[in-house]
Amino acid sequence: MTIKEAQEAVDKWISTYGVRYFNELTNMAILTEEVGEVARIIARSYGEQSIGSADVKRDDLADELSDVLFVLICLANQTGIDLEKSFQKNLQKKTARDFERHQQNDKLRNPRPQS
Repeated sequence: MTIKEAQEAVDKWISTYGVRYFNELTNMAILTEEVGEVARIIARSYGEQSIGSADVKRDDLADELSDVLFVLICLANQTGIDLEKSFQKNLQKKTARDFERHQQNDKLRNPRPQS
């Protein structure tokens, strides 16, 4: 699925099941909530935070990342942004700006061992 197809699929889902898009401010709040859920899973799975009583599974991370993508696409659709074009332009910007920057970063080339 291309990004354009994903945007079309979300728009079709919203018109079929969601009645209408939530307003942009509501979607921004939902996006923040979903990113928080991703952060919780990452902190428990890859960070030093304890997992706790509820098991955290890789499927949970995949589901939460998909929730983030869905809401991000909603925001793009309702603000008239073509994410495919925008993403291509963003990659070009990063490539021009960071052409050698990361290659010269000693922290990336020689990471400190985790304790």
